Amino acid sequence: MICNAGMAACLLALGVAHAGTQPEDAAPGEPAGDGRPAQRPDGGASAENKPLEGEMTPELDVAIERGLAFLASEQNEDGSFGSGRFGKNIAVTALASIAMLADGNLPGRGPYGKQVEKGLEFVLRSSTETGLLASDSTNGPMYGHGFAALFLGEVYGMTSGGGETPYAARVHEALVKACRLIEQSQNPDGGWRYNPVPYDADVSVTICQIMALRSARNAGIEVPRGVIDKAVEYVRQCQNPDGGFRYQLNQGYSAWPRSAAGVASLYYAGIYKDDAIDKGVEYLRNTALPGATNAPSAHYFYGHYYAVQAMYLAGGPSWAEWWPAIRRELLERQADDGSWADQSVGPSYGTAMALIILQMPKRLLPIFQK
Repeated sequence: MICNAGMAACLLALGVAHAGTQPEDAAPGEPAGDGRPAQRPDGGASAENKPLEGEMTPELDVAIERGLAFLASEQNEDGSFGSGRFGKNIAVTALASIAMLADGNLPGRGPYGKQVEKGLEFVLRSSTETGLLASDSTNGPMYGHGFAALFLGEVYGMTSGGGETPYAARVHEALVKACRLIEQSQNPDGGWRYNPVPYDADVSVTICQIMALRSARNAGIEVPRGVIDKAVEYVRQCQNPDGGFRYQLNQGYSAWPRSAAGVASLYYAGIYKDDAIDKGVEYLRNTALPGATNAPSAHYFYGHYYAVQAMYLAGGPSWAEWWPAIRRELLERQADDGSWADQSVGPSYGTAMALIILQMPKRLLPIFQK
């Protein structure tokens, strides 16, 4: 598997902190040890509390409704999503379920609550004794583990720890075990690789784990600060002089999908004002602005999934420029049946990613609420 040559396919060819410990003091800009989001040192420059005029349009609302209906029709009987060689895939399942959470659906509640609940059950059944979240089709499991742990963290956060729901204890147990596995498999450089062993690392897998840890920590699961500090150092060392990010410490040219992931990972690690972020955002605006004549198409959904998060967190002119452009482009790409096609992984993946991007302005997912 050559992941720096096929990031989207590798992403899905997949196939720590314990709530009983004492919290560590949070560094400036980092989430508090009790899971409360940190206050941004720049006073909140992100787009969270500064929506653009007309962010959501009637056309966008219709497109989202059609996309969600298509996605629901793609769910397998066992709660999973995905087909073909990506059938019953835990990463596709997690992303599809997150797309429905982004509309305000919760397990058993909302128009697509049944689908979210079935997706959650599939992910919980995929939790192993070691804490690894992996389905039968998993190959290179830390990709799928990161997305599945992110989904669990978002469910846990959106339901206030599950409340009195029948799945609360199971979600907590699976999420804590998943975070502990991430912590234990961090390599000495601070990153993660395909398998849950601390021997190697790349930017793409690393951002998956950073987002999962941030989501869990926001929801109240404690994560040692040292794990995040090491991850930040790894990501920083992967940045090239042009502002883009290479695949690994010692190899790789800059490419926009992994550069979007690199910028987003710094934000989710609690870094809000930094030259590395400024350079990374500028690199993305110069190389991957949707609709630009030179805008690349490789790893399209993977790249824009992270790029829209980076621009949302950057706020200001970056968000004002990027959001209308990606909204327009995705609306133009939607098929008549409501789906978004992805030739490498399939329509469930493409549709889930497009819906997560397009529902960013709803600001319902805790991971986007900083």
